[in-house]
Amino acid sequence: MTKAEIVNEVAKATGLEKIAVQNVVESFMESVKGSLSNGENVYLRGFGSFVIKQRAKKTARNISKNETITIAAHKIPSFKPAKTFADQVKKLK
Repeated sequence: MTKAEIVNEVAKATGLEKIAVQNVVESFMESVKGSLSNGENVYLRGFGSFVIKQRAKKTARNISKNETITIAAHKIPSFKPAKTFADQVKKLK
C-alpha cells in the first residue's frame, strides 16, 4: 500500500478531503522522523513502536574488489509491531 492509497482509504473512511488527510499523514511522518532524529522512540499502543537500534561495528567483504572493509557502529530506525498487531498478521493465510 502506498502513501496515496492510505490517504484515499482514510479520506473515504472519515469523509475528510484528501488534501487535509494528506497533510495529516505527512505531518505524522515528519513527527516520527523528527522524534527518531532527536533520539526519542515513538510508541503507538496497539500498533507498534518506532525505535532506534544500535548496530555494532562489523567486518564485511567487497566481493567485486576482493577486499575486507569495516562497517562502523551506527544507529538505525526500526519498527517493532505490537503483540496484538503481530498476532493478526500471523493469522493471515
